Amino acid sequence: MNIPEDAKQKTESYLAKLRAQLRGFDNQQVAEIVAELRSHIMDKLAIPGDAVSAAQVDAALAALGSPEELASQYITDNLLARAEVSRSLLPLLDGLFRWASLSVAGFFVLVGSVMGYFLGMVFILVAVLKLFHPQTAGLWLLHDSTGDPELSFRMGFGSSPPGSRDLLGWWIVPLGLLAGCALVTLTTRFALWCTRQYRRSRALPRT
Repeated sequence: MNIPEDAKQKTESYLAKLRAQLRGFDNQQVAEIVAELRSHIMDKLAIPGDAVSAAQVDAALAALGSPEELASQYITDNLLARAEVSRSLLPLLDGLFRWASLSVAGFFVLVGSVMGYFLGMVFILVAVLKLFHPQTAGLWLLHDSTGDPELSFRMGFGSSPPGSRDLLGWWIVPLGLLAGCALVTLTTRFALWCTRQYRRSRALPRT
């Protein structure tokens, strides 16, 4: 395969820009990614018996996206891969935030996950605070300004509104802990399942 010098320079310039954007990777990982991409580009340009034109190189590089976009995809993939291994909340949310910046699907997964974690933590927090504020913390039935009933989780700070009623009493402690832990667990499994589907769907050249 005959590759003009200017085409080689374009390829190496692209890879150099990509290398500079790959934050969070060690030198060996960066070298492997760059080598794999170079091989991937060469495979795309493999036309037996024909010389490769600069236009063909431009098309192959354009198909990968800009170096900044491609690096962002690699960084996101790396963060999500770490989250799958650690199954820890902060790495997972970090990866989801990166994914949300790349696609609408990632945004909805992030929103759903944040809501799940928030509700789970509310259940757990109310259950714990019931031990310290037994008269005011819990799941309460209140009435709005029009007299319509509404449910409200109360943390126990301040007095309960007139006409309100604690629905669960001390049952909020076991039920809140159970529901909260279940929500956090299910949300984590949902987020990890979504990240696995996303990573499988990406066509990133990998070693």
